[in-house]
Amino acid sequence: MILFPAIDLKDGQCVRLKLGDMDQATVFNDNPGAQAKAFEDQGFEWLHVVDLNGAFAGESVNGEAVDSILASTRNPVQLGGGIRTLAHIEAWLTKGISRVILGTVAVRDPELVKQACKAFPGKVAVGIDAKGGYVAVEGWAETSELTAVDLAKQFEDAGVSAIIYTDIDRDGILKGLNIPSTLELGRAVSIPVIASGGLASIDDIHRLLEPDCDILEGAISGRALYDGRLDPKEAMDLIRAKRSAS
Repeated sequence: MILFPAIDLKDGQCVRLKLGDMDQATVFNDNPGAQAKAFEDQGFEWLHVVDLNGAFAGESVNGEAVDSILASTRNPVQLGGGIRTLAHIEAWLTKGISRVILGTVAVRDPELVKQACKAFPGKVAVGIDAKGGYVAVEGWAETSELTAVDLAKQFEDAGVSAIIYTDIDRDGILKGLNIPSTLELGRAVSIPVIASGGLASIDDIHRLLEPDCDILEGAISGRALYDGRLDPKEAMDLIRAKRSAS
């Protein structure tokens, strides 16, 4: 199990939103590079970064902030938000991003996702953000008629490296992960699934380490880390102990 600390970028700053609402943003750090280094120093092994402005604009907006993150950490970084073309994907991978996350374009142009997986094996993840069970796009501003499972199944044999599944109804409000829906998705496809949205405390880590969650690749934590509800050392010690035992 991998615990991915999250850096959500809005106007060059590290923020957390409530329920995906850009008007409900709390700034936690105005130096994204320093935040990335802090997460590395706390023992995390990956980093999850989202360009929030880019998700709405349909193109990268916080490029300088992402560059500062890449310059500040040795950890692999997965990046989403506004990545809509093969040229976008190639540009970020060339800069040193380890894995790009395709969200809106996965709904609008699934063939592009499949092309990207062939062109960049192991480097493409799909972000599935669901509201009331249905996939949301354009920075969560629009809801489609697709369910999360329906969308995921379109990429079953495409070579997608992971699916990041976010329950928007829980995101940023510390209600706990939606484990049942995440496991439903994980059982429906062979693609590794990462849980996101609502991780609130060490109780969520304990739940993720139970045997039925072994099918998941990991989970993303944002607000709980920033406001101190989740202690990084305690979380990582638990995860490493489970790895050693298995």
